[in-house]
Amino acid sequence: MGAIPVWAQAGFWGFVAGAALLIGAAVGYFINVPQRMIAGVMAFGSGVLISALSFELMDEAYRKGGFDSTSIGFLSGAAIYTAVNWALARYGAKHRKRSGDKHPSAKEDGSGGAAIAVGALLDGIPESIVIGLSMLKGGVVSFVAVIAIFLSNIPEGLSSAAGMKKAGRSALYIFGIWGAIAAASGVASLVGYTAFRDFSPEIVAATTAVAAGAILAMLVDTMIPEAFEEAHDFAGLITVAGFLVAFILSKLGG
Repeated sequence: MGAIPVWAQAGFWGFVAGAALLIGAAVGYFINVPQRMIAGVMAFGSGVLISALSFELMDEAYRKGGFDSTSIGFLSGAAIYTAVNWALARYGAKHRKRSGDKHPSAKEDGSGGAAIAVGALLDGIPESIVIGLSMLKGGVVSFVAVIAIFLSNIPEGLSSAAGMKKAGRSALYIFGIWGAIAAASGVASLVGYTAFRDFSPEIVAATTAVAAGAILAMLVDTMIPEAFEEAHDFAGLITVAGFLVAFILSKLGG
């Protein structure tokens, strides 16, 4: 992709990773996947993301900015995510990644539908920004980050779409949300590259750590509860397997 401008490549890779949400949503909507299997895939995706944020994001942030920038960014990202997620939960988005019957139904929606959409956007943006930031190193994307985010997005879309369908949401609503998030992922990745390419290494490090903190908070608040509730006997083992796969990818990519 050498002839394509780097900013366009950043947007492309962000969209590719975000498109996995649509793939997962299609599987969750059209195929009756057992909840236990959905939970297992969710656990695997959680392990993948934990590994990616440990070895790709936090390690890279520390190398660029040291402990101060990394620590402040990491805690800030978790705090910002938690505050916004708490607010959205009060309007019906608490169980947006659940595959069961906990989604607010379409009939008793209130503001729940909008909260779910904003919550899904909140979950996906930090991951996408990371892809753009990874291209600040010589204009080459971190394929490990793209693969890790792609793999983790499939169970996110799958679980949420299955839950939304049970709550009576239409196909237009479900695929409209995930299509918009996929497009927003491309934009966020593009912004991650264009907005930060002239900033100091410390600011880039802090921003990377902010994304890592937000991702880890998202995992604990939304993905891991779904994985444990339905696959608690094997959730830990499956999560470790996902972690190992991403760890291997990071070493092969390095």
